[in-house]
Amino acid sequence: MLTVYFGDDLSRYGFGDDHPFGPDRIYAFWKQAVEEGLDKQVEVAMPVRCEDDAPARFHDPAYVERVRKLSRTGGGYLDYGDTPAFKGVYEAASFVVGSDLDGLERIMKGGHPRAFVPIAGLHHARRDQAGGFCVFNDAGVVIETLRQRFGIRRVAYVDIDAHHGDGVFYAFEDDPDLIFADIHEDGRFLYPGTGFAEETGRGPAEGTKLNVPVMPGADDEVFFRHWPRVEELVKAGKPEFILLQAGADSIEGDPITHMAFTPKAHAHAARRLCRIADEFCNGRFIALGGGGYNRRNLAAGWNEVVRAMLAA
Repeated sequence: MLTVYFGDDLSRYGFGDDHPFGPDRIYAFWKQAVEEGLDKQVEVAMPVRCEDDAPARFHDPAYVERVRKLSRTGGGYLDYGDTPAFKGVYEAASFVVGSDLDGLERIMKGGHPRAFVPIAGLHHARRDQAGGFCVFNDAGVVIETLRQRFGIRRVAYVDIDAHHGDGVFYAFEDDPDLIFADIHEDGRFLYPGTGFAEETGRGPAEGTKLNVPVMPGADDEVFFRHWPRVEELVKAGKPEFILLQAGADSIEGDPITHMAFTPKAHAHAARRLCRIADEFCNGRFIALGGGGYNRRNLAAGWNEVVRAMLAA
């Protein structure tokens, strides 16, 4: 059974109607899911707010307190100008983290091996600050929760968002138990300007990280040419749990990126990682929606992920 999170509380994580990361993104995804009947094939779960101590499993407590303070007053930025604070931002971000953790709890109990959280995968947030529309790094919180609560150390994180998952990469750059693979637009052309091919991990983690920067205009041929390297790394790491950040801003026509994948890439990534999860992880797999600012693209890409997870 696949659990998919949908509800108004996830739409609270957005920066206004005129912002690329607006509150309507989840509804664009869900409208298509209903039209295609996918809502009848999954267990629909309401968003869940995390406990107040959860973000600090990954983030510095001082940063979490800063988010809480600015959430009460609104105004200002949580980084250097990309991520504005608004009244209730702490609570909105807590629903993203909490939905991830609720999915994790269901998976670890053994009843539901897979989950999809559309408004999630906020991969730019660092341990001590926000970045790129990302307040709390929910993927980082999931990874730390797996370690601290469930005793699972070997986690694979795969990212096909157009932007490099810098908040995850640098937090675990020297961690040999975090297998990291990221296909993204070359940092010379797109925020955050990181994720170069020579960045393969530091110290004991050397070789456990794969960054695949691709040129603007990279299409499915480029994706499928590089994808086997992702599978090779993930399988070699023998993970106990797999996360996919399935950002739809790598699909052609996104207003703030320059890539040209189709939803076939997202379906393939989800399907193949589900099979690897079945082989190594007792099926344990969470997909996170990530970026995507063309509403038609994110609806198509995320629903292909759901369909692939159902079929795998």
